[in-house]
Amino acid sequence: MEPVTVEDLEIIRISTAGSVDDGKSTLLGRLLYDTKSVFEDQYEALLRTSEHRGESEVNLALLTDGLRAEREQGITIDVAYRYFATPRKRFIVADTPGHRQYTRNMITGASTADASMILIDARNGMTDQSRRHAFITSLLRVPQVVVVVNKMDLVGFSEEVFTLIRKAFLEYANKLSLPSLNFIPVSALLGDNVVSRSDNMPWYRGLPVLETLEELSPEHRRGPTDLRLPVQYVLRPDQNFRGYMGLIASGAIRDNDEIMVLPSGQKAVVKKLFNLEGETQQASAGTNVLLTLDREVDISRGDMLVRPRNLPSVTQTFEAVACWMTEDHSVIGKSYVLRHTTRETSATLEDVVYRFDIDTLHRDETRRLELNDIGRIVIGTGRPVFLDTYEHNRALGGFLLIDPVTNSVAAAGMVTRAGRADVIENRPRTAQVIWLTGLSGAGKSTIADALVEQLKLDGIQAARLDGDDLRTGLNADLGFSTEDRTENLRRAAHVAGLIAKLGHVCVCSFITPINADRRAVREILGERYAEVYIKTGLAECERRDPKGLYKRARSGDIKQFTGITSPFEEPESPDLTIDTEKSSIEDAVRQLAEYIQRSNSTDRAL
Repeated sequence: MEPVTVEDLEIIRISTAGSVDDGKSTLLGRLLYDTKSVFEDQYEALLRTSEHRGESEVNLALLTDGLRAEREQGITIDVAYRYFATPRKRFIVADTPGHRQYTRNMITGASTADASMILIDARNGMTDQSRRHAFITSLLRVPQVVVVVNKMDLVGFSEEVFTLIRKAFLEYANKLSLPSLNFIPVSALLGDNVVSRSDNMPWYRGLPVLETLEELSPEHRRGPTDLRLPVQYVLRPDQNFRGYMGLIASGAIRDNDEIMVLPSGQKAVVKKLFNLEGETQQASAGTNVLLTLDREVDISRGDMLVRPRNLPSVTQTFEAVACWMTEDHSVIGKSYVLRHTTRETSATLEDVVYRFDIDTLHRDETRRLELNDIGRIVIGTGRPVFLDTYEHNRALGGFLLIDPVTNSVAAAGMVTRAGRADVIENRPRTAQVIWLTGLSGAGKSTIADALVEQLKLDGIQAARLDGDDLRTGLNADLGFSTEDRTENLRRAAHVAGLIAKLGHVCVCSFITPINADRRAVREILGERYAEVYIKTGLAECERRDPKGLYKRARSGDIKQFTGITSPFEEPESPDLTIDTEKSSIEDAVRQLAEYIQRSNSTDRAL
């Protein structure tokens, strides 16, 4: 049997967090020193620095506080990664700052952690910072938590103090999602319960810190069994070879597996599979692979390979919890770049639902997030993205928002809810323009608003374009002559086409009374155009008269009013007719949604 080398040992990733002066860096320094992970010259330099600072003991915290500003202030500012090993495990420790203004740094360090180590000063007990660290650990779904109550030597190694802190932490943790908790009383400065059990605390019968860390597991990192393979690169060394490369985010893939390509929905079978060692029969999560397929399929960077019967959500709208990471506050309606796995697409911050008060766990209503704020947001994307919730699959549930001007990270987020467009057959393949035509008062705008909301709930990015909106803006220079009405519709058609090119379903509500104008709009928009006649009799429209326009037209205040002094021609061949005298708004929306689904199914069949 071959001896086990360090490279063969399991790797555990740990994030640490603690308030100012909780002794986090000292604890990490003690672990490094006691596991003989400090070189002799490093220790000699550490000894000289400690003496120069007038300290009576070797300051082990200096092993981890790497920045000059950190050493001068005696605090941790940046995220530093430290490495050490025991005969059983290898450890990568993210030493993260605990101060409120560095929340984004802590999230960075904890985002890939297998476990979190939270330090609490025995003198101070639970603080606002302790609650913040527990909340972020829960938010990031870190599955294993070690709570280290440090500086027990300064409270006389009191069991009562430790018990009170443990009770307070558990009371707060019960409101969160922290499945596995271990509590350890230590003195990092003196080494009590760090590597070996302490004689000063015989009442504590648990494991010391190092042994506790050795019991941690990376099992959760393997994630769910759902195959998720984002395509990173298409390899074409010559005309005879086409391969697709990427890192398996979750699940496993084998020779002869049937896969589906998102977003196209095309299917193929894996012909050959390679990893870094060469050709292989199968590969699992965390492995870089190159594969070939049994037929040519249109695949590019940012696409995703999945199993046909196990799909992620394919959507253009989703909700998330995000930490704002830039000094410029969030702006609803602003465009960003969404970076998710290997896919990048334009994105819009559609809403800020609320901000968390981490100290109380209350949800504060707000319309924007400031630096280090954590809140719930809604994102709309220009192209479909392929999501799992962060709780289900950390690899597919995390994303970044990039400021396109500065190229800096604006936010890091975790998907909490994707639109119900996860069934490929139910989502539009091509953007559409739904053009609602009908008399004033027929209900076009009301139906358009309701349809847009329903499409968004279904995870489909949609926008409404209304005649009144354009008349007060882009088309404010136009009157109501025959020529001006034709120009109004021409401009509207081009605007709708631009919206559709961004990947949206554009729902337009325009009277469009003349068939010649309808034909002109259809010619501009081509196959994207769907003409929907909102049919309502003139008498009913006059009875409704929501804006009082018919009354004004009858009295002569409004000239050339459609249906009264200007003609309205029944559409010659609408794609869909909805009679609002017989159908409710809900029925109309249902008919339109079903029509969109049917029309896209027809596109696929063709």
